[in-house]
Amino acid sequence: MAGTLVGVGVGPGDPELVTVKAANLLGSADVVFVPVADSGETGRAEQTALFYAEAWRIERVVFALHDREHTQRREEAWDAAAAQVARWFDEHPGGTAVFATIGDPCVYSTFTYLAASVRAVVGELSVELIPGITAMQDLAARSGTSLVEGRESLALFPMTAGPERFREALERGDAVAAYKFGRMLPATLAVLRETGRLDDAVYGAGLGLAGEDIRPARELDPDEHGPYLSTLVVPPKRSGRGHGLR
Repeated sequence: MAGTLVGVGVGPGDPELVTVKAANLLGSADVVFVPVADSGETGRAEQTALFYAEAWRIERVVFALHDREHTQRREEAWDAAAAQVARWFDEHPGGTAVFATIGDPCVYSTFTYLAASVRAVVGELSVELIPGITAMQDLAARSGTSLVEGRESLALFPMTAGPERFREALERGDAVAAYKFGRMLPATLAVLRETGRLDDAVYGAGLGLAGEDIRPARELDPDEHGPYLSTLVVPPKRSGRGHGLR
């Protein structure tokens, strides 16, 4: 019997931002896999999943989440994670397994690699996706920032790919969202300043959590690093109507 693996987006951290469909799946699946950087930690996806799934149905899957490049260690972690999930399907034929991922399973998610690897091992497998609210949406809402209006465009970048494409989008005047820039915060702020976009940029980290940090990017210390799961939104350059909600 073919099993079902469902990638479920659980949002950026606030359990109230989980969709009804995602909450129902978290509450009914046979097992809920959650990604962690170390088997002893409680990751953000697990913290959110625990609002809807009993702890005994949650199983941690270790990934090299903080490796910035596709290193051999990262590849080995993907293989080990796929073997763990595939083993579960061998032991539970026809079962339904959920993989809870922060944000959305189609946006910079470990689920993409996991699903492909598990399918390669077990063969017949149904894979489904449940979208989730992204950090850029949450930060825009919490800060009262209108991201795009009318014919404006939006660009999303992982700063781990380097600052040059980020600079190009800023120079075009597009709305821009940036992820994964904790270690690159000084360089990110420098590009914002050089392109004249710093004053409108909004920074967010720990969205929906007790230590939530939301503030204008210009208030950040340019000599410090931020958390890996930091988010930046920069509304487009506007004239006339459409200056956002702040």
